[in-house]
This record gives sequence, structure tokens and C-alpha cells, in this order.
Amino acid sequence: MITIQNISKFSSLEKTFVTIGTFDGVHFGHQTIIKKLVSDAKKAGKKSVLLTFFPHPRMVLQKEATIELINTIDERAALLEKTGLDYLIIHPFSKEFSRITALEFVRDILVSQLNISKLIIGYDHHFGKNREGNIEQLTAYSHLYDFTVEEIPAQDIDDVSVSSTKVRKALATGNLKTANNYLGYLFMLNGNVVNGKKLGGKIGFPTANIDVKETYKLIPKTGVYVVKSTIDNQEVFGMMNIGSRPTVNGKHQTIEVHFFDFNKDVYNQNLTIELFYFLRDEQKFASIEELIIQIKKDKEISLDYIKNNL
Repeated sequence: MITIQNISKFSSLEKTFVTIGTFDGVHFGHQTIIKKLVSDAKKAGKKSVLLTFFPHPRMVLQKEATIELINTIDERAALLEKTGLDYLIIHPFSKEFSRITALEFVRDILVSQLNISKLIIGYDHHFGKNREGNIEQLTAYSHLYDFTVEEIPAQDIDDVSVSSTKVRKALATGNLKTANNYLGYLFMLNGNVVNGKKLGGKIGFPTANIDVKETYKLIPKTGVYVVKSTIDNQEVFGMMNIGSRPTVNGKHQTIEVHFFDFNKDVYNQNLTIELFYFLRDEQKFASIEELIIQIKKDKEISLDYIKNNL
């Protein structure tokens, strides 16, 4: 897959098959659209192109609103890399770009810039200024500019429509199993390991403090999780706490991972933490001793879960 950072930098003499969207989460429904795109393009001997945008349109048009995305842009690109796409175009979204009409988008971008032969889009897709463009307009423009349009119907898992909104809701409520089923992969957090207060080490459970720098990245429900990471090409399991550490009067949310059977120095490394299982909510204990007892129980449950499920 070739990644291009701006539509203007893409050119192709041969016709392309294209899909468009933010694809936050690259979830099960997104994957269905992309698989269809890649398969149809290969059968037709064409190149597959996915056009996405960053920042997310809502981050530009609704700056006062809080937005939490399932993936950072780097995570999204890494997930899309696995799909077999020929080209990923990440176009900068701006207020100026948002004013492009549906006709201008089709004529100047899809036709002139991307040299489109076929457009494959998800159910109820809207585009252009004020989201005025829809499937009916796309179909009309396709006849005018000689390309075809295929709309993929809403995808279901167990009769529940898959959407990024439902993934976010599942993560916010600690329903990690549902979120991972929707995604088709393990939800992840990525960040640098930074210095903490080293309280974990003092009580026998040293932790790696993960600093997720992207403020728009969704952080799931506070609590304790069973997780894994790959460090120096080694798969390492552990348990992670997301929360403010109320037992020691913590003031800010932290993300701390205690790895099992692992004692390497990982400070300043960038780690991807994959979340398997939600163990319990964060609690405030009456003493450090009670906290230690609970952490030992958490570790036993985690190791048992890993042994029997992974």
C-alpha cells in the first residue's frame, strides 16, 4: 500500500476503484466495504484507492465539541495497510475543503484527480458542502462522468448494525468483548513509556506509564484490563489500570501497565497495548495493603484468563 498525504499528490493514468470515508475504527462494516473494493479492483485489473481525511471533519467544523476517535491516524493507516489496498490517500480536512460542493467533489476530485472508474461506498453516505451529496446525486453524476457507483448495505453482527458509534459506546461502558467483536481486532492504545511516581515498583508491581499524546484518542472506561504488547519482538502479557489511582489520592488519569514475567527497561519506548478483557472497575481501597491484596487477585484472574482463552 502506498500512502499519499494529499489528493493533489496523486495521479494515475489508469482508471481506479475508489471508496471514501473517515473509517474511524476500521471496524467489521468498514472491512466489508474495503474487501469488496480490493476484490473488485483486482478482478477488473484496476488500482484500489481509499480516500480518507484528517483531521476528522468534526474536529474542524465543531471545535467546541469533544470528539473521541477509536483510532489515531497512524493506527488507522496501519490497519488499512493490512487490507490489500493499493493506495491510501489522507487528505487534510479544512473549512475551505468543507465548502466544496457535491458536483465539484465528483468532477474535480473523483474524476479529474483520481481518474475514477467505480465508486464503492457504505450505506447512507453523504459528502460535499453541508453533506448535500447522496447516493441519488452520485448516481446522476456517474452517468454524466462515466463511472459506476455501488452502495454497500448496512452490515450486521448478530442483527446489530455495526457503527463506530456503537464501538465507542461499548468501550465507554467496559464492554470490551462486544467492542472487539465489532472491530474484528483488539482495541489498542499507543504511546510512549514515561516516568511515573514509581509507586507500583514500591509495592511489588512495577508499571509502564503510557502517555497517549493524541488528545482525540478514545480512552476506554476506567478500570483494570488484561492486555498484551509486543516488546523487542516478544509477546508480553500483563494487566493495565486506567484511572486516577484514588487509593493514593491521585489527581489525574493515568494508564499503567504491569507486565507479567518481564523486567526489561522500556522507558521512552513507544508501545502498542492491545486490550483483551475488562476485569473490574477502579476502586478506592482503605489502605495500600488492601490495594496490594486486590492487585494479587487481579493478577491471578488475569493469568487464568490468559491460560484458558489465549
